[in-house]
Amino acid sequence: MDMKRINIYMTLLVAILTCFTSCNDSEFLEENPKDFLAPENAYSSINGIKQGITGLHATFRRNFFFGDENQDIETIYKALGTDIAFHGEDPNSTRFLCNYVTYLTPASSYVKEYWQRPYRLIQRANTLIKAIDELDPALWTSEGQKEAYRAEAMFFRAHAYRHLVSFFGDVPIVKDVINSAKTDFVRDPASEAYKLMEEDLTYGTQYLPDPGKEENPGRITKGAAWQLLCEVYLAQKKYEQAVNAATTVIEKLGYHLMTERFGSTNDVFGTGDVYLDLFAFGNQNLSENKETIWALQFEPLIDGGSNNRGTRAFGPAYFRMGNTPDGKQAFRGELINGVYTGYSDTLGRGVAWIRPTNLSSYTVWEGNWDNDIRNARHNIKRDFYFDNPESIYDGMKIDFSLYPSSAGRDPIRDTCQYIYPFFMKFADPCHIVDNAPTSGGGAVYKDVYVMRLAETYLSRAEAYIALGKIDLAAADINAIRIRSHAKPAELKDINIDYLLDERVRELYGEDCRHFVLRRTGKLLERVRKYNNNPKNPGLNIQDYHVLWPIPQEQMDLNIGVKWEQNPGY
Repeated sequence: MDMKRINIYMTLLVAILTCFTSCNDSEFLEENPKDFLAPENAYSSINGIKQGITGLHATFRRNFFFGDENQDIETIYKALGTDIAFHGEDPNSTRFLCNYVTYLTPASSYVKEYWQRPYRLIQRANTLIKAIDELDPALWTSEGQKEAYRAEAMFFRAHAYRHLVSFFGDVPIVKDVINSAKTDFVRDPASEAYKLMEEDLTYGTQYLPDPGKEENPGRITKGAAWQLLCEVYLAQKKYEQAVNAATTVIEKLGYHLMTERFGSTNDVFGTGDVYLDLFAFGNQNLSENKETIWALQFEPLIDGGSNNRGTRAFGPAYFRMGNTPDGKQAFRGELINGVYTGYSDTLGRGVAWIRPTNLSSYTVWEGNWDNDIRNARHNIKRDFYFDNPESIYDGMKIDFSLYPSSAGRDPIRDTCQYIYPFFMKFADPCHIVDNAPTSGGGAVYKDVYVMRLAETYLSRAEAYIALGKIDLAAADINAIRIRSHAKPAELKDINIDYLLDERVRELYGEDCRHFVLRRTGKLLERVRKYNNNPKNPGLNIQDYHVLWPIPQEQMDLNIGVKWEQNPGY
């Protein structure tokens, strides 16, 4: 039978079947999923609700913490475009926020992603909140379970709005599930978004579990709600409320700074300390680690376990530097299956997406270079060594002045891509789980801090500085410095710039620096002063770049209400 006849028969069959369908159009059009998952049936049980919570965690992890290969989003969220880092692989790239003017355009696909990702998280949170509210009350298995799950979904909604307001200013507030095309969104005042964040997080401070009582590692607790609420208050200059929120975390929830060595250690360079232990594989969720407020979970080699590309993003691409001064391969690497790989299992496979500025690498350590454990050689690897017994330079510290002038080396690649100070908190030396021939391919599986108590101290210090309570700010900053064996700060030293420098020393690459620089009014000044991208010093940042442009595509789709673009674009 030819295809033409088959098509005729199929058309007739459809017509005949249509004659026997019900003439009740509303029932015919009503969607009732039976053999696939949709919100109507996926969240109709406690297990379904739990899967929804897991989905929010997975979405958040994928959006901003190296959960996929959208490197721009992840690296900017962690450091790029600020005073602490620039893109080392190609400092003049059209990507990675190497130049604010050319990167931040309304047509940029990366800007669009920064808009869409949090809104996808908001839609999923709203869908789950609605399902929780509508679930048969008889299905809840314990008192407070409904409220705790609802609070966890609201936490993620608040976190998404914190991101949107910081980057874009006034944005549409969506509190209900969007089930159909909508083209008349209104950009609500940022103050209304902050009001929603406060409501969501205050609910969480009441109904989320206490630290240590969460159902699984990585779940949201009261501590995370209070910490995020503190940051929301800081962004609004509500400094007394910020102090109260931070104080609750510091004094009332059982957290404390870790001051003694603990858990598994990874002293592969021969020395170690408690700061190194904080970032050792497996230590983030230990019950004895009272500094963890919230850590993202990564599990090796299981579906959904994912990995984080800490080494890939922050590590130098040492393996690309070519030969020794006498023409031998600079890095012989590990012997795997009879072949030398060119990669070191102590360094992994970095790609130099995030290269620290001189501020991060050198300036902030002046005066405490030898005593601050955060600058110890096992925490920031500054010295790299030729690795090839065939070369007379084997085992010698890499120094590019050793190369003859005729070698024609590129000093920018040598010092921005190949060799630079490597903050080892992002690596997992000698713990390669898979893909050994490429030293893990730059991926590691240890859990990643989103919030830890050291940041809470520095957030409270920020509020104290704004309130003029310098003695209290110094006490909080020195709690961190004393743990690190650094010289305590004196009252005359304390100001917002000192606080921002201390955040570099303690939290480099852990927080979203953009949030902090915007709320302190320091983004423009410090990017211009400290970002030493050799191709674009200061990253060509302009006054109007404090806010990002609204994606043009979103403005074009919203045909029911005309939006004004953010100034300057």
